[in-house]
Amino acid sequence: MPLKFGKDVLTSNEEKLRVIEETVPGKQVTLAHIIAAPDKIVYQKLGLDPSVDYNKAAIGVLSMTPPEIAVIAGDIALKQSPIDIGFIDRFSGTLIFTGRIADVRRSTQAILNYLSSTLGFTICEITTT
Repeated sequence: MPLKFGKDVLTSNEEKLRVIEETVPGKQVTLAHIIAAPDKIVYQKLGLDPSVDYNKAAIGVLSMTPPEIAVIAGDIALKQSPIDIGFIDRFSGTLIFTGRIADVRRSTQAILNYLSSTLGFTICEITTT
């Protein structure tokens, strides 16, 4: 059953408009992105460990549904490579982790492989900047 979230939004003429947002059930990874050698400010704004070696590091960002799968994805990432979990949100399906570029890529690929082959998820391609 889809979840519905409501919120009130003020329009330009100060009228209240009720907006309903729905999430649809599905098993998918909608974002699998690796930020290679990010600037220090990106780490800081995300609240990640500032002691990371910025020149040899990367940030992996994944978004998936159902959102609880982010917990399993985080476990897979940790077991696959020596990475550090920056953020797991079982309510939004967001996973952020850091490590060396090769380790972040290996963990990201392991997550996508498991979710696709074992759990039948629809997955996206890994993108990199």
